Amino acid sequence: QLSCLLRMVTLHGIPEDLDSYPKDLLLFLSPSDYAATGSCRQFFINIGKANVDVLPREAPQRQQLLLEALECLKIPGTQINEENAEILGRLVCDLGGEYIRSSGGRLLKDLSQCGSFLPEQEEAIRDVISSGNTTFGPPAAWSAFTLSELGGLIPVLDHSILQQIPK
Repeated sequence: QLSCLLRMVTLHGIPEDLDSYPKDLLLFLSPSDYAATGSCRQFFINIGKANVDVLPREAPQRQQLLLEALECLKIPGTQINEENAEILGRLVCDLGGEYIRSSGGRLLKDLSQCGSFLPEQEEAIRDVISSGNTTFGPPAAWSAFTLSELGGLIPVLDHSILQQIPK
């Protein structure tokens, strides 16, 4: 439905008020199409607010969006800073384990919003959390508030991490 709606909206070119349309609609538009009305950075700020789960994780459009976002934001290597993580929004859910590891705890809050993870992502999340070098500190120092902040990551935690958390 969204892709059909996009075709109708863009029938006579890209409308200048595209930012006022539902963000999920932009998932079916390429950044180069959007460039006429704004910057690629603005495009990905809008995409970051969209529900990327409208596209299956393995969908070529979703994978292409992540690649183009990394290129647009000029992210060298695999380290993502907090500002770029915020712009990527739900696209962080598609980052590989190497990005999660080298970004340290900066991605944990964003990753906690993801519905599911690939095994390599889960392993990377556990490695980052086990290191204790995050804003949450080591699991032995966690409180109920910390656990609520980590919400969606709790199913990823293994026994070795869980047993460190104070009762």
